[in-house]
Amino acid sequence: MTDTDQPTPSLALREEYEQLIDEVRRHRVAYYQDDSPLISDAEFDELFSRLERIEAEHPEIVSTDSPTQEVGGEVSEAFSAVQHLQRMYSLEDLFSREELRAWYDRTCASLEQLSPGAAPQWLAEVKIDGLAISLLYRDGVLVRAATRGDGTTGEDVTHNVLTIADIPRRLSGTGHPAEMEVRGEIFMPGADFEAYNETLVAQGQAPLANPRNAAAGSLRQKDPAKTAQRPLSMFVHGIGAREGLEVGTQHGVYDQLADWGLPVSPYTELLSTFEEIDSYLDRYESARHGLVHEIDGAVIKVDDFALQRLLGHTSRTPRWAAAYKYPPEEVTTRLRDIAVNVGRTGRVTPFAVLEPVRVAGSEVSLATLHNQDVVKAKGVLIGDDVLVRKAGDVIPEVVGPVLPARQGREEQLHEFVFPADCPSCGTGLRPAKEGDVDMRCPNARSCPAQLSERVFHVASRGALDIEALGEEAARALTRPEEPVPGPMVDEGDLFELTPEDLREVRIRRQKRGRDAAAGETELVPYFWTKDGAKPTATTLRLFEELEKAKSQPLWRVLVALSIRHVGPTASRALAAAYGSMDRIRQADEQDLAGVDGVGPTIAAAVVEWFSVDWHLRVVERWAAAGVRMVDEVDAETPRTLEGLSVVVTGGLEGYSRDESKEAIISRGGRAAGSVSKKTDFVVAGANAGSKLEKAESLGVPVLDEDGFTTLLAQGPEAVRAAAQPESEQA
Repeated sequence: MTDTDQPTPSLALREEYEQLIDEVRRHRVAYYQDDSPLISDAEFDELFSRLERIEAEHPEIVSTDSPTQEVGGEVSEAFSAVQHLQRMYSLEDLFSREELRAWYDRTCASLEQLSPGAAPQWLAEVKIDGLAISLLYRDGVLVRAATRGDGTTGEDVTHNVLTIADIPRRLSGTGHPAEMEVRGEIFMPGADFEAYNETLVAQGQAPLANPRNAAAGSLRQKDPAKTAQRPLSMFVHGIGAREGLEVGTQHGVYDQLADWGLPVSPYTELLSTFEEIDSYLDRYESARHGLVHEIDGAVIKVDDFALQRLLGHTSRTPRWAAAYKYPPEEVTTRLRDIAVNVGRTGRVTPFAVLEPVRVAGSEVSLATLHNQDVVKAKGVLIGDDVLVRKAGDVIPEVVGPVLPARQGREEQLHEFVFPADCPSCGTGLRPAKEGDVDMRCPNARSCPAQLSERVFHVASRGALDIEALGEEAARALTRPEEPVPGPMVDEGDLFELTPEDLREVRIRRQKRGRDAAAGETELVPYFWTKDGAKPTATTLRLFEELEKAKSQPLWRVLVALSIRHVGPTASRALAAAYGSMDRIRQADEQDLAGVDGVGPTIAAAVVEWFSVDWHLRVVERWAAAGVRMVDEVDAETPRTLEGLSVVVTGGLEGYSRDESKEAIISRGGRAAGSVSKKTDFVVAGANAGSKLEKAESLGVPVLDEDGFTTLLAQGPEAVRAAAQPESEQA
């Protein structure tokens, strides 16, 4: 055997290859035809990559019916089959920057051979996680819409596509080609998807698994009226056959299609070097959860059509384009159990205990299930294989069960039963109010779980920011069980503690050492050294930080009190409006509700909280210990933003998020979190995202960071003209 010869494939490898073909084909049918995937996209990619590797190493066993030789899925029998005028290809998937760099270098080398001296530009687009569509326009009129299908033949979904408002039935302007295939992606915007799922759960129906399945399932409704009820959108991402459209570049086509009224992605950029491509990928990976739609990567294309034609295609993919995939954010795993957690406001929340699995770059073993109605609506059973997703840094969430995986395992599955009593203190659970879906433990002051969560919340970054008071320390301080209970009865004790109070506090930890039996635990000191001689360095730092926390501004103290519905935004508004805890406490519900950014729900929660005796004692004891209860007014800070609503989006170099909010509020303005017609200014930093787009669509004045600084110093008139949209300046 020579160095270049491949070893003869074993019988086991041949059997694996045949099984992979069947497995990949089964998952394609589930994904493309049934819109009910059995595994996550990442797991499918792994199967497909394994199939490709075997074929690359052993080309002699490649089967003509291998899925690697096909594009996409097959055509469903539920819709009429239609032939695309020009084939819709799949893209080569790349999973690392090294693979992308190799593809880039290979493409550049090929172009240098085919067209010496060519300096290609690259069009970068985010890869929408939706359903590919081909729109056929004749003389500017939409005559047919078809899914990709197998790339050659798709499904006729014209009647359903006509219900999507984004897609024009007739193009605007003039000069339309006699015939033109426009390729795009149907998707359900993220915000609309969440709202639609909330509606389904409220109706007792199972929520949709993800925006991609939602879009695909919506487009395949047999009744167009049902499609019309779904919030679908589309962005153009290419062009197929055309007659009478003389444009030489991909980005030039996008400009022309936009002029004719077709929706073109705002996330497309023309780039010149690999370094620029690399930067584009980094920016959109960081900003991916702030976009209008879900994405799973980015597409890189040679922009010039003439160079695209020179490069050509393989049997399945174009050589002039590739898809770079971001790390997966959805995986399947086993649901071991469903347990409940008691939060700081007494809310009892079910959560999933999972077979540990890696998702979005970290290992996940727990995931939220929201409340008992959501558990029921999702239809998950303990023991199910479930789909889990993790968007950015949020808590992982169970999307739903993989229903086909239940076959043959039914006896191993069972339903979750919500507890009648609090698992922490044994108090009977009840809704906070009649009709409330959330169950709560009413033992607010004494429930150990609630108290430890509240103490931990006091120390959180958004409240008093006491870094040394972590979750384990909070539990140790509030632990009720013998032999050594924690010294805190409620959070009123926090600022009265001394190091001596903590000398005897113990926590139970796994026993270490060669002689330790499996699972054996022991009680160990937490705040003092093992010999009891002195407090630990962490304990001394805790008391230093507690002292510093006393001088935090009033709004942070309000957050620390764990008043239901009162987060940083409402706390800032209350502190700015009243200036002291006493004035907030004395205000009636109507006055509180009139504060911009508060409203009736928060006002009622504030009045209710201050009506509880032990709550008042917490405030009084904190005040006696020196915690600030009155904001100092800086007379030198000009009230330049009195009555104005300002939204800051994206990253600013000279201001952190908290600093920009403080700057706005201290000058009499409202630091709003969302853009509306009532917004006076939007300040747009790096990666501003959808809030900037909404501001532009509503005609809200937009400022850069320099403009923001001028606004703070001189007020709205100093920046009004420069911030107006161009249409209003003209």
